[in-house]
Amino acid sequence: MKIILIGGHLSPALSVLEALPKNTKVLFIGRKYAMEGDNALSLEYKTITSLKIPFVGLNTGRLQRKLTKYTLLSLLKIPFGIIKSFLILIRFRPDVVVGFGGYVSIPVIFCAFLLRIPVVIHEQTLGAGLANRLVSRFAKKICLSWDSSKEYFPQDKIVMTGNPIRKFPIFHNKFSLFKNNLPTIYITGGSLGSHTINILIEGIISELLEKYNIIHQSGDTYEYRDFERMEEIRMNLPEKLRDNYILKKFIDPSQIGDLLNLSSLVISRSGMNTVTELIYFEKPALLIPLPFSQNNEQLKNAKFLEKIGLGIVLPQSKANRKKLVKAIELMLNNRKKYKINQEEFRGLSGKNAAQNIISVINNVYKS
Repeated sequence: MKIILIGGHLSPALSVLEALPKNTKVLFIGRKYAMEGDNALSLEYKTITSLKIPFVGLNTGRLQRKLTKYTLLSLLKIPFGIIKSFLILIRFRPDVVVGFGGYVSIPVIFCAFLLRIPVVIHEQTLGAGLANRLVSRFAKKICLSWDSSKEYFPQDKIVMTGNPIRKFPIFHNKFSLFKNNLPTIYITGGSLGSHTINILIEGIISELLEKYNIIHQSGDTYEYRDFERMEEIRMNLPEKLRDNYILKKFIDPSQIGDLLNLSSLVISRSGMNTVTELIYFEKPALLIPLPFSQNNEQLKNAKFLEKIGLGIVLPQSKANRKKLVKAIELMLNNRKKYKINQEEFRGLSGKNAAQNIISVINNVYKS
């Protein structure tokens, strides 16, 4: 079988990719660059190409949630995205196209529908992403992670599969080489990093390193150059504190298991991929939701984690360095309190999700 996977939510796409039969021919379509107008390569591109999977970057337009200098240019790219999608599909001739949300999937799935190539989509979030709502009419089947998403899609297309979780090998790699027994905090803004979180941490990093080990994934956007600035700060720290601080642009997905296994607390945005992994490892998290995420998705995710007992939500509008330090101390001093409340949470949706999605793909292919 020949399959095209379209990026968007990378984690479930990787999970399905890992579980596909070895003789499956796969082409991955996604974003080559992390942000519009930025030349930093995306984690999606780096990860997929490192696995030796053929990757095609699709530079297409998107419906932006706020007006920027790129808005008009982005809209003008839509016709080019459609044309390139047609060419990719005609050349590769896939048996099934599988989308994982994200604006890149829209022209590809539209063109697949016109070419009568069956389409399967997966919705990761507690609600429904805009891209998946738009392309759902072209899909044969819609794989859902959570019951709360059912209301957004045609009932006759829905299959409850769960949200795939990547394999998490524990290698005890360099992240466990701190020279002390201090609690470890993992700070991340997702694959792109978070400029807001980076700025907050910048002002309190020395204070934090007196008490904690820090693993900080800053991202690599050229616009803000957070990594370069934080690296300069790190190099100017006293050696004792510098040894407690690991700074990374990206975290390789194969290292996430080690990292979360080691961490006592996670400070993060609240994309559903991150929330699912936090539940899997049952890790306390201080969440600062992205305030302009679609349909306030990240706030919903963060409140969900808080409701089941693992998180505290700190809205970005109220976040400052003093409140962040106070919240960190509160959580780490009471870390045993942060456990999953089984009455609020009826089980992680994703135990066999990758295989469930592959079963849907096979059924669509054979039908």
